[in-house]
Amino acid sequence: MQEIANLSAIEMARLVRARELSPVELVRDSLDRIEQRNKSVNAFVTVCAGQALEAAERAERAVLAGETTGPLHGVPIGVKDLDAVAGIPVTRGSRVFADRIAKDTVLSVARLQRAGAIVVGKTNTSEFGYKAVTDNTLFGPTSTPFNLAMNAGGSSGGSAAAVAEGLVPLAHGSDGGGSLRIPAAFCGVFTMMTTFGRVAVPARPNAFRRYSPQVCHGVLSRSVADCAVALDAMSGGDPRDPYSFTPQDELTGGLTRSLSGKRIAYVPDLGGYPVEPEVERVARAALPALAEAGAKVVEADFQLPVPHGEITAMWRRFLSVCHAESAEFSRRQGTNMVDDFRGVVDDGYIESVMAGGKLSALDLRMTEIMRTQVLDAFTDLFESYDLVVSPVNGVTGIPNASNRTTVGPREVAGQPVDPVVGWSLTVPFNLIGSPAASVPAGRSGNGVPVGLQIVGPRFHDVDVIAACAAFERQRPWHDEYLALDGLRGEEAQS
Repeated sequence: MQEIANLSAIEMARLVRARELSPVELVRDSLDRIEQRNKSVNAFVTVCAGQALEAAERAERAVLAGETTGPLHGVPIGVKDLDAVAGIPVTRGSRVFADRIAKDTVLSVARLQRAGAIVVGKTNTSEFGYKAVTDNTLFGPTSTPFNLAMNAGGSSGGSAAAVAEGLVPLAHGSDGGGSLRIPAAFCGVFTMMTTFGRVAVPARPNAFRRYSPQVCHGVLSRSVADCAVALDAMSGGDPRDPYSFTPQDELTGGLTRSLSGKRIAYVPDLGGYPVEPEVERVARAALPALAEAGAKVVEADFQLPVPHGEITAMWRRFLSVCHAESAEFSRRQGTNMVDDFRGVVDDGYIESVMAGGKLSALDLRMTEIMRTQVLDAFTDLFESYDLVVSPVNGVTGIPNASNRTTVGPREVAGQPVDPVVGWSLTVPFNLIGSPAASVPAGRSGNGVPVGLQIVGPRFHDVDVIAACAAFERQRPWHDEYLALDGLRGEEAQS
């Protein structure tokens, strides 16, 4: 048998069902790798070895008793520290909540657990998921395993780095503006944000808050198939999430589907975003894989209906209202984020809270007119093409700051951008609810991976998975992880 860490999640679960591998072995191997390798990347911020081993022992007894098991039975996973797992710390990357223990488990993670997955710990994020990098004053930055001086991206960066480094085969994350796809790209792993509502995420105390922007939960993985299996386990409606629905198809059904006859639009700048030439070169070089799989790939003439900076500003307005709402709820619970924690909480987050408090309901309604223009523009594009492809990020990487204040660049290819997320091409699809994936396309000169974003119309999730799986068959990337293992071995000997 190959090294456990290099097994897929699907293969791990198969071997567990066949009684050729124990869930206890899987969890112990994951915990050992975290102990040996987490320090370099800072992916895990909490490790719950005791709870994980207890769960593994229960999983082992279930197999030995011949009980029915789920598709991820015995598979160790990490969970983003923005979201709750009962009995485990949930800091949200903030010193304000450094000692908080979760009482409940978020539904998306509970569904992974019902499928048999075992949580071994919590992964790093930006404070309150505010920035599209992973860094905070509580735990510091998370690095991409491919260049430890560069950030993993965010805000699900801890999960992306944990999967790339082989600490777990799957990790939970969330995406409100690119927070799954951005770190997946920088860490050379796969992810997919499904159509908004496919994975139910009941939000409280406000059940309706996830709409602006549209926040989705998902997983990061080393293969398309692992991600599809996990997303199928997470999918489905819930009466406590008014935006959720139960899909009529399974993502795994697209894993072997042909791309023959599919028309794919390549838009190298997504209609107006600045992109570094090296990023575009790597993305363009990956396109033949889709053509070789049978698709017709065309470089489309497409323009955003408004400048990219206005789209980012629109997204920031929506997000600032969410931040103001969270701060107000915390205030009513006795934690005054603005008055009592200045200098403790990220200054940018406090500024966002203050900005959100000043926006009127009319301001937001008028902003949604621009959002509708973005929706219409991409709907028009999808009338001519089945899928749209672009780079995920416009930059080849973001250096970690030495003072735990990492942020993105203020300029890309000579154009000013918002350092929070304006250097990424992901935000439009959180505004319109389309399924969007990131597949590893190659690496830039500094070693940081480049992600190719593959997007479909709403409810065409299976088409996106089919394209990603076909791409992986033509351009498999698993050997990149084996090379990382070799690099870590050299580091240990030096």
